[in-house]
Amino acid sequence: MVLNKAIKKAHDYGVLVMFSHTIFSLSFALISMLLASKGLPSPYVIFWILVAFMGARTGANAINRVIDAEIDKKNPRTATRQLPQGLMKKKEVILFSSLCFLVMIIGAYMLNPLCLILSPIALFLLIIYSYTKRFTWACHLVLGITSAAAPVGAWLAVTGKISWLPLFIGAANTLWVAGFDIIYGSQDYDFDTANGINSIPARFGVKNALHIAAFFHAITLVILIIVGLLSPQLGLIYFIGIGIISVLFILEHRMVSPTNLSNVKLASYSINQLISIVFLIFGVIDALI
Repeated sequence: MVLNKAIKKAHDYGVLVMFSHTIFSLSFALISMLLASKGLPSPYVIFWILVAFMGARTGANAINRVIDAEIDKKNPRTATRQLPQGLMKKKEVILFSSLCFLVMIIGAYMLNPLCLILSPIALFLLIIYSYTKRFTWACHLVLGITSAAAPVGAWLAVTGKISWLPLFIGAANTLWVAGFDIIYGSQDYDFDTANGINSIPARFGVKNALHIAAFFHAITLVILIIVGLLSPQLGLIYFIGIGIISVLFILEHRMVSPTNLSNVKLASYSINQLISIVFLIFGVIDALI
């Protein structure tokens, strides 16, 4: 009985924080780590990068559910989440999120002084994103910037200093995440406009929003090509991966239209999970051989 309850609770938290979406920033963080170290860093560095990453990512998603609980309760699409249904208490999730952020800070401390010094900025981004839909349609870009803290942070964890390459990797991560978040947000156009929720679809209309998302993903490809050209560790295998990603982007954007949003979840999440895996596999192979 106790074991079954523990398993169910772990499952509930996994659903709460969308654990399956971890790959969205993890792939960029790991590639950045490998490029920064010019190969595999020490097991110590790998371990604490993963600890800091998982703490940050999990805490951010948990606190997002708390901050958006009342909005989620009103939206038919999100009304079945744990907090709107009362399956979890806000205090419980806040405590969980706080512990995750503490884990992130400990990870930063164990890596190097610069990571620790910059951790409050990361913490600010992780929390503020959830509020941005209340006052700016650029909330998708804020989400992207928050995600980009992962590859930039991984580079800092290895080198203790910043350079242009991780900033390009972070920029690609930013526009990629913002692009598919715009697609996902298009399904909430009616709810957002009726309830004063800010988003690019609500501000510019679904048709224009999908064009903006496509533009963001086109620029993402350009930046990823620049990353490949700037890094001596990346070559043909990496660019083959980018070619596959470009095909997946085309497929993603052909799956949705202003008059047909039935494939939004598949286009914004499933296809981009595949893009993450392709980027990770081809980038890792090229960076290590």
